[in-house]
Amino acid sequence: MEDSWATLGVDLHLETPAAAASGGPRSGGPRSGVRKGLTDALREAVRGGRLAPGIRLPSSRTLAKDLGVARNTVADAYADLVAEGWLTARQGSGTRVAERAVPGPVAPARPRRTGGAPAYDLMAGTPDVASFPRAEWLRSARRALAAAPADALGYGDPRGRVELRTALAAYLARARGVHADPDRIVVVPGIAHGLSLLGTLLHEQGLGRIAVESYGLDLHWERLARAGLRTVPLAVDDCGARTDGLTGHGAALLTPAHQFPLGVPLHPDRRAAAVDWARRAGGLILEDDYDGEFRYDRQPVGALQGLDPDRVIYLGTASKSLAPGLRLAWMVLPAALALDAAELKDALGAASSALDQVTLAEFMTSGAYDRHVRAARLRYRRRRDQLVAALAERAPEVRVTGIAAGLHAVLGLPPGSEQTVVQAAHWQRLALQGVSRFRHPGATDPLLDALVVGYGTPSDHMWGAALEALCRALP
Repeated sequence: MEDSWATLGVDLHLETPAAAASGGPRSGGPRSGVRKGLTDALREAVRGGRLAPGIRLPSSRTLAKDLGVARNTVADAYADLVAEGWLTARQGSGTRVAERAVPGPVAPARPRRTGGAPAYDLMAGTPDVASFPRAEWLRSARRALAAAPADALGYGDPRGRVELRTALAAYLARARGVHADPDRIVVVPGIAHGLSLLGTLLHEQGLGRIAVESYGLDLHWERLARAGLRTVPLAVDDCGARTDGLTGHGAALLTPAHQFPLGVPLHPDRRAAAVDWARRAGGLILEDDYDGEFRYDRQPVGALQGLDPDRVIYLGTASKSLAPGLRLAWMVLPAALALDAAELKDALGAASSALDQVTLAEFMTSGAYDRHVRAARLRYRRRRDQLVAALAERAPEVRVTGIAAGLHAVLGLPPGSEQTVVQAAHWQRLALQGVSRFRHPGATDPLLDALVVGYGTPSDHMWGAALEALCRALP
């Protein structure tokens, strides 16, 4: 058939001189000229690295049909390049590009780094991705894909797959005290993306500013600012955000269960005060529950959303409990906002993989998620305990502040010493940050000196060495 080339063999793009002159591969010409053009094109493709060593080429019959030339022409071109050493031909293995040293691009000279590249990652906010439950996830993926309807592979509901929203509603109600209905859940690629959506919606409703905690993630503040909102910092103390500063605002972004990065929970009186403010002022609280499952000294405090589902928007994520590479997070919204958020998300065109969504749904409903979280909770608690014990022995003047929770600890330092200790840590090839890195530029509360040490990122076999290097850097 005329178009049989499209269904046979392996595709190989070649621009021979004859094809280039005619605008297509099916040009004629003397056989010797076609053979030379084909040989030259193949040689240049190999020489330039476009055809890598070991790649199998189409059979002479297939390539001849693709190019519209005689099979002997292709066979002769292959033979010439085998003789030159560019190709190899073995019976049963076909014709392949010969193995040879391919010079790589010359890297530009880089300035020498003081102390060398980091050997240990103690940055806050990332789990131990080496412990991702690959085998169990693969089993869930197989079951989910086998059971998924055909429409799971389409564009689908902008809120996310109903299987995941249903599983999330049940899990969040059970584990975090969230009042969730699948219709009020919107799946997003990350909490930062969710904040972009919410910031845009709030700005469209006439909101001009939003209260945020004076220590937090600048990524979140930037997303809100891009949406048109001005972020105004609330002071944070040992009881969490100062909710008496909410007056005059229409919305607030809080981390009530485990303030990031200072590590304190929002005091019960302030939790109640925040909800009372939202009811009186008609305001909204955006609750970032980024690591709410990981509390080590007691039962985790329930989500603030449970106190008033119509005034608190709950944001959760799989990036701490499983892996950030999944790009799966969720918002539980008041009914009045859920549809608007889904429509805006659809208009912006950002979505998480439907297959990952149905896999996570299966992972949750099968109980594998709970088992993984319990195992991770034990592992991170052990690491935190080891950190506290090492500091007590090696650096007793450094105190760990905040509650026993999450994937990071805050190490209080003597006044004025933060930058010196951060530099010493870098000399020990540690990647970590001081708490000043997370301070809002408009904050007016007293300056703190502390390290924010993420103990979630190192793998188990690297944790001991990272802890030893950290102790060497401390005063």
